[in-house]
Amino acid sequence: MTAVDVSALAKHLFDANRARSLVPRLTDDHADLTLEQGYEIQLALRDLHLAEGARLAGAKLGLTSRAKQAQMGQTAPVHGFLTDAMRLDAGEPLAVASLGQARVEPEIAFILRRDLSGVRVSATEVLATTEAVCPALEILDSRYPDYKFTLPEVVADNTSAGRFVLGSMLTAPAGFDLRLVGCVFERNGALAGTAAGAASLGHPAAAVAALVRELAPRGEGLSAGAVVMSGGLTEAVPVSAGDVVTARFDRLGTVELACL
Repeated sequence: MTAVDVSALAKHLFDANRARSLVPRLTDDHADLTLEQGYEIQLALRDLHLAEGARLAGAKLGLTSRAKQAQMGQTAPVHGFLTDAMRLDAGEPLAVASLGQARVEPEIAFILRRDLSGVRVSATEVLATTEAVCPALEILDSRYPDYKFTLPEVVADNTSAGRFVLGSMLTAPAGFDLRLVGCVFERNGALAGTAAGAASLGHPAAAVAALVRELAPRGEGLSAGAVVMSGGLTEAVPVSAGDVVTARFDRLGTVELACL
């Protein structure tokens, strides 16, 4: 196996993020890069963000659709971290120039009321631990040109995390089925996609439970107050200055993002 300098690759991706530059795929030099090594690089990348003064805000999921998992040869979602520096306030515009290649997708976000960890966590436990759910937009930003990467590479790049914004309407998840929550996603008033909550691993809470189970072997979990982005419900769309994207959710409300 090709020797992998985890710290050096994490710094490479961190510096590229700061410079808003794109980099060659890691597998150009490390053809046998493994998923485990990808997560090691991601953890080192997280340490660099925290050392710079960022605080952990929560976690995000990727590959939460069964079709995408099959395409990538995976049976579980992948995950990354969120920091407070990535969060946009409701109504705050996105400065597109602050990212390399921005794309946006609609998601259902969970806000936890207490800590959650363990290898047997279920969707039911996730819902019981959730303070509220809300409409959300994730702004992706891959370091690799045209979003072309292998699974270990995208994991190393923190699953293309860029920014995120939460809608202002918070809803307790009890009393309705998140699988059936419909979403209409628009860019500049034109339909960009439609979906239901079930697009995320059959149930958004099941996606969050899968995340918790994946974190458990390394002794980690989710903390009270954490924001969890439960996975994209439609295809992500590229955005440019002047664009406005809107996600309208049944029962959960609307979230909008203007791009400058």
